[in-house]
Amino acid sequence: MNVLFSVVLPIFALVAAGWAARRYGYLGPEGARELNQFVVYLGMPALLFQIMANASWHDLNQPGFAMAFGLGCAVTYGVTVYVRLRQGAPLADASLDGLNGGYANVGFIGFPLCLAAFGPQSLPLVTITAILTVSVLFGIAVLLVEIGIQPKGNMKAIMGKVAISLAKNPMLLAPVLGVLYAAFAPALPAGPNRFLGLLASAASPCALVSLGAFIGDCHGSFNWPRVSALVAFKLVFQPLVTWIIAAFVFGLPHELTAIAVVVSALPTGTGPYMLANLYKRDAGTTAGSILTSTLLSVATIAILISLFK
Repeated sequence: MNVLFSVVLPIFALVAAGWAARRYGYLGPEGARELNQFVVYLGMPALLFQIMANASWHDLNQPGFAMAFGLGCAVTYGVTVYVRLRQGAPLADASLDGLNGGYANVGFIGFPLCLAAFGPQSLPLVTITAILTVSVLFGIAVLLVEIGIQPKGNMKAIMGKVAISLAKNPMLLAPVLGVLYAAFAPALPAGPNRFLGLLASAASPCALVSLGAFIGDCHGSFNWPRVSALVAFKLVFQPLVTWIIAAFVFGLPHELTAIAVVVSALPTGTGPYMLANLYKRDAGTTAGSILTSTLLSVATIAILISLFK
């Protein structure tokens, strides 16, 4: 429990710092948007490129684990999008809600939490979940958002516009370039790697401060029925689906199953919030989902770790 508090409480402190800075005027009306622009165009691309460029493919050769966690993400995302579309939500908003339901905060909570709970041997597995979350799942969500915001017309023209938009999206371009670098170039030199590391380390803190500043500008309440449903998808549905797939479909060993389930039960990360701001969609629901799921995950993750240990 001490580990959870030492990992999760600083997240609330960063959000609270952003809220206080906005409410007391240290950040202006554009503060949240400007911080988010830094994360989208500098911090997060640096993180994604560095993860992919430094990945050891030998350590990441865990197909059963990757499939179990990836399918858990895919099912959660797909079901959430389907439910929201049936409720009449536009495709772009349904895709963002799918991220709220299936996008785990691997980078900011997953690595320190699993290091403390399962030891350093868990870190390559956590890296797999980070790649699947911030590259694959995020990329699919961006694709659907782009399709959703394009004006109706000739499908060929729409797909052309989507392809151009995706090619210019730094959070999709960065991991692709990272893969190409890892495949065809030598290891990153110390200087550039340090530069990327400094930018990458600023991504999550700045996103959380930006989130707090955004909440400081909110004068109404969140849509709590919608937020509650998304939090239930994130903290209950996704780990349950992942456990069923890991234990009964792929028959993974106990520790691999435990890591897959615990990571899938992490609260919603800041990726959906960044995307909502980038595309000027509803960021209020995303903010509520991140805050609520992070608060409740202190208890739910503690229960899961105690069950698997």
